[in-house]
Amino acid sequence: MGKRRYIAAIMVTSVMVLSACTTGNNSLEQQEDQNIVHAAEPQVFKPHQDINQEPIPVKVERVGEHEVNIEMTSQITDIEISKGNLYKAWTFNGEAPGPVIVVNEGDLINFTLKNIDPAIPHSMDFHAVHASPSSDFADVMPNETGTFTYPANNPGVFMYHCGTKPVLSHIANGMHGTIIVKPKDGYPTDSEIDREFVIIQNEWYKYNDLNDFTNGVPSNVVFSAKALTEGDVNTNGTVGALVETPLLAKVGDKVRLYLNNMGPNEVSSFHVVGTIFDNVYIDGNPFNLMKGLQTVMLPASGGAVVEFTVTKEGSYAFVTHQFNHATKGAVAILKVTKDGLDDGSETMGH
Repeated sequence: MGKRRYIAAIMVTSVMVLSACTTGNNSLEQQEDQNIVHAAEPQVFKPHQDINQEPIPVKVERVGEHEVNIEMTSQITDIEISKGNLYKAWTFNGEAPGPVIVVNEGDLINFTLKNIDPAIPHSMDFHAVHASPSSDFADVMPNETGTFTYPANNPGVFMYHCGTKPVLSHIANGMHGTIIVKPKDGYPTDSEIDREFVIIQNEWYKYNDLNDFTNGVPSNVVFSAKALTEGDVNTNGTVGALVETPLLAKVGDKVRLYLNNMGPNEVSSFHVVGTIFDNVYIDGNPFNLMKGLQTVMLPASGGAVVEFTVTKEGSYAFVTHQFNHATKGAVAILKVTKDGLDDGSETMGH
């Protein structure tokens, strides 16, 4: 496409997105009605009306000692926020949060984004890399593919998200996830760790409502677990998913959590009830070590690695200590038993 046609296409799609993300003026009665039904009966962005694309697994292939190929899709997939409450999310690979990506410090990432959303351009902004945003995080148009290359030279736990304007709409509608860059020399406690999980916090608002994304408060704040390896617990941003199906550990285990707060707007005050953090690596960098913390503050996009030891059987609740958000769903349970297996007992939490 020529430069003028490309600019025209961007203008058209931008108008479509802004139109889809802007709520018109309504009477007070209409607004109250929308507040009641918006989650169950969303006014779906028209080009997405009949789209529910099956999740497509992320492709990660190591092609050299320090080189990895990653292929992801941007797509429209229904995500269950709470029981029976479907949100027609804009996603990476049909998950919200998207699949966790793990690479090594010093890797060269060859990244491909396949945009199978037929209506809107999308892009990828990896917080884990040095890049030229205007070219390396460029929009990929509907039904097209973009390929980009960048180095991952800094270890840590980083957010990734769609960077297409309006960025807030793309993140709030579900286009976010975590990339872990493993430190080349590991963490000092690697040999001591018995269990490790990826825990992500994100917020949900009124469906595809840019005004609510900007000025409102989240209707739900949620914890998800994302699979580090095949077979691990892997959930979307669904209220109660990690309470109904708790994570598991055994008495005496040293547990490591890779944490990331997707936002897009709120801070997380991450706390585990019944323990104190032995080690906290801010943003997951082994040089940023803190010890003996009760709560870890995660700004929007902020990450951390936290380690703690569970000394007794019971239900250990993960919460954000901003309890208005915990009451909206930001609770998970780690069930600790003698043998690390689920004994069928009822979990208890905040």
